[in-house]
Amino acid sequence: MGDPHDHGNEADAVEELPFKPLTRDEAQALRAKHPPTSPWRVVAAQAAAGLVCAAIAWAITNRSGTAWSALYGAAATVLPNALLARGMTRRTSSNPGAAVFGFMFWEMVKIAVAVAMLVAAPKVVPDLSWPALLVAMIVCVKVNWLALLWQRRPVGETKERV
Repeated sequence: MGDPHDHGNEADAVEELPFKPLTRDEAQALRAKHPPTSPWRVVAAQAAAGLVCAAIAWAITNRSGTAWSALYGAAATVLPNALLARGMTRRTSSNPGAAVFGFMFWEMVKIAVAVAMLVAAPKVVPDLSWPALLVAMIVCVKVNWLALLWQRRPVGETKERV
């Protein structure tokens, strides 16, 4: 019958590979080969996407209120994300707990600013178009996912593909 604690999971047993920590040189080489994407690059891409949304909204509707609504929707995404990027890149902490707290703090600031901007939208934007505002916000948020595609290629791959 076998081990009473086994419960028939013999096929599910996964062989664990031994973990090998990287040396300092290996870690530096890995960081050099795969540099991180700058949060400022993502914020700039969001701002550009917001401007494109506003231009498209104006071109489709020929109404300035719709274009301003789309621009305000982009700003309600870009400005809070810029605050988060500023807070996270201002100084780094070697203490993991402080880094997590810093991220949570700046994320809450980002959410609060975005909510405040949305609440103020009817008073700030004349002839507000909620659909244009929300579409621009969604487009700007989705730019975060495109940032994964825009990461710089590893140094060795760039030469191999050419």
